[in-house]
Amino acid sequence: MRVFQIGAAGGVGRPLTRILTARGDRVSGMHRDPQQAHAIIDEGGTPIGGDLIDDRVEELAAKMAGHDAVVFSAGAHGTGIEQTTLIDGAGLEKAARAARQAGVRRFVLVSAFPDASRGQVPNPGFEHYMSVKKAADVYLSRTDLDWVIVRPGTLRNEPGDGLVTAGLAIDYGDVRRENVAAFIDAILHCPEVNRVIIEVTDGTMPAAKAVEQFL
Repeated sequence: MRVFQIGAAGGVGRPLTRILTARGDRVSGMHRDPQQAHAIIDEGGTPIGGDLIDDRVEELAAKMAGHDAVVFSAGAHGTGIEQTTLIDGAGLEKAARAARQAGVRRFVLVSAFPDASRGQVPNPGFEHYMSVKKAADVYLSRTDLDWVIVRPGTLRNEPGDGLVTAGLAIDYGDVRRENVAAFIDAILHCPEVNRVIIEVTDGTMPAAKAVEQFL
């Protein structure tokens, strides 16, 4: 399988590249900052320069051509409301259009758990982020791609164990980034699971078995 990752140098993208390449898949990791290329190479991927903001749909489609799936885990990561709109929102829409133009039907989006940071003091930037992520989910769900939207709980950096809880609606909780990566790997290798929104946290079920629940 050839996978095109947008966000390959990030906290979910790096372990996902490592997992995919370990099983013999090929990963192309799009990066905006030239310094990120080394992180992608270190995990076994092939870096491809690109920019969700500046690249046209046609340019992104050319990069995606020949791949079997796109994984979108990119984000503005707290760099401001404008960047959130351009990357998490408009960037996702552009990537989905590019995938369709390139003939890549499988598209996995890492989104946000609806209960994230609820009960805390309202923050305009975070509220905007959640609004943009929801709009991106709506946009992707209305395309004719074979999409899966993954909504992880609070992301943590500790080493993963490949065990998760997953469902259409589950209790909110933490999830290690490596476990999210393991879950996405399982989704990519179970193409029968598509056009579904899945919430995921750390749990007790192996990622591959958790994905089988949605067959």
